[in-house]
Amino acid sequence: MRDVLLIALYALLGAVAAGLPGALALRVLRHRSVAVSLAVVAAVPVAAMLAGTLTVAWAMFLSSHDLTVVTTVCAMAAVISLATALLLGRWVVARSAELTRAARSFGEAGAFAAPGGGATAELDALSRELAATSATLAASRERERALDASRRELVAWISHDLRTPLAGLRAMSEALEDGVAEDPERYHRQIRTEVDRLNAMVGDLFELSRIHAGALPLRPGRMSVDDLVEGALAGACPLAREHGVRLVGDAVEAVPVEVDGKEMTRVLGNLLVNAIHRTPADGTVAVAARRTGADVVLSVTDECGGIAEEDLPRVFDTGWRGSAARTRPAGGHGGAGLGLAIVRGIVEAHAGRATVRNVPGGCRFEVTLPAAGA
Repeated sequence: MRDVLLIALYALLGAVAAGLPGALALRVLRHRSVAVSLAVVAAVPVAAMLAGTLTVAWAMFLSSHDLTVVTTVCAMAAVISLATALLLGRWVVARSAELTRAARSFGEAGAFAAPGGGATAELDALSRELAATSATLAASRERERALDASRRELVAWISHDLRTPLAGLRAMSEALEDGVAEDPERYHRQIRTEVDRLNAMVGDLFELSRIHAGALPLRPGRMSVDDLVEGALAGACPLAREHGVRLVGDAVEAVPVEVDGKEMTRVLGNLLVNAIHRTPADGTVAVAARRTGADVVLSVTDECGGIAEEDLPRVFDTGWRGSAARTRPAGGHGGAGLGLAIVRGIVEAHAGRATVRNVPGGCRFEVTLPAAGA
């Protein structure tokens, strides 16, 4: 037993004597190519084995022939180990270079194409992450382009919508100032109407800016859906009578929700106003609410004739009106410009979603909200 321990001690001393320079070499070469590091890693164990073997052989006074045999065996093992390490290192370096070129094209062209051929698990995982990041950035750029186009479209439409009432206000004020207005009271009423319209437009823009900035203040409270619908119908009744449209709200379940009553009333009001404007005289706008699992679905169904399928994904975009023209179309479903964008923003702030789909004779806007807990 004592001889075995002594042999182990000699082998350990020889291995440490060879391993310490190897560790130092790895530290010095840590910023060099991985092929160099792999060569050092392959050389260290062989050198440690050779040093330990030679130390034990010297301590045991082996013959020169036996020492030559042991040294030759270790040398052959070293040659094979170094050749294997160099081949592996060159392969890893080549795969790393391909990944580097692909990443460089990612920065220049904006899209990442994973290099072909096999790779280590780590390089393959890095390639997948780069591909996922590329897809995310591409989707982000696409959203940014869509938002930029929407903003430009909104600015163009708002400029037109502001120019018309401002021109009218200027003409009426000049007529009153010059004393040529035949019916000053009618001019005053019209000025008040145009000012209210401008005020509503500015209010919508302010609300939309708060939504986009994530600064919409919410004061949620527990209430029943039928109370929300009743309040919204009461506010929309005068407009419905003016347009000769029937409002129906008898399919509403009394489901509790945790929402900001003022903001959700605005959501339903915007949907009702939009539906009334797009429904022909003697048409019907129906409001319904039902519980589906853990959610509450409120819907507003009109008789607008439907929305073009290619336009359905854009209905809630800022400034969308369903037509390239800046004037509101006489028929069909032209959208509400800011109103529907505000609807989506408020609903999403309540952790819900707003959708639209075509139904026979018109379309149905749906607002899905989480139902209040018991």
